[in-house]
Amino acid sequence: MRAGVRCLAVVALALGYSATTACSNGAFGPTSPSPGLSSAQPAAPRTVTTSTPGPGSTTPGIELTVVPRSDGSFDITENLRLPAATDMLPLQLPASGDQLPGMMSPTKPRVTNLNVVADDQSVPIENTTLSASGDIPLTVAATRFRLTYRLSGSAVLATPSQTGRAGAAIRPLTASADGSLPTDVTVTSGLLNAICPLLAEPRCAVGDPARLTVRPDIPAGKALVVLQLDLPR
Repeated sequence: MRAGVRCLAVVALALGYSATTACSNGAFGPTSPSPGLSSAQPAAPRTVTTSTPGPGSTTPGIELTVVPRSDGSFDITENLRLPAATDMLPLQLPASGDQLPGMMSPTKPRVTNLNVVADDQSVPIENTTLSASGDIPLTVAATRFRLTYRLSGSAVLATPSQTGRAGAAIRPLTASADGSLPTDVTVTSGLLNAICPLLAEPRCAVGDPARLTVRPDIPAGKALVVLQLDLPR
């Protein structure tokens, strides 16, 4: 009986050694994680593109974004949204600076590189340079317009003041499409002051000096803005 027990013990030891060897084989190498909730990769965040609420974007009006350049010209993006569709887009340049406060010198505003998109469709333009008021006919009536262009000849460089300081007259090209539309003007850098000579209260700069902006919701027919600014170098 005892001999049988000893035999079984030896067999058990032998089997245990074999099992241990099998489990230890490759134990020092990397192992893949078991599938399950703990190994699931986090979902990538979704990017949702939305329009900024306001005139010219989600409601009828004009949104004008003005990017000053070192030579006194401006790269401008103009979003227009009309309450009703039109098949004719009137364009009007800013006024000359000879009678404008903060300028009092004649200017000759000129638009180049004009591009127009109406209801997400590019509008063919015979002449992309504009030196006077005019109309752009459309083959299909539209309510939403996006204009990009460069405005030059509308600034007066100040002398002998600080180099790079200037006064400039800005107005939406599409202001005459509907003079009652609320208009927002954003100047991306260098704004020191803003005067709206057609408003009853002409000073239209608002906010702290470090973050000065142009007051919102100016009626398009009165959205002629004289900017005092430091041009980028």
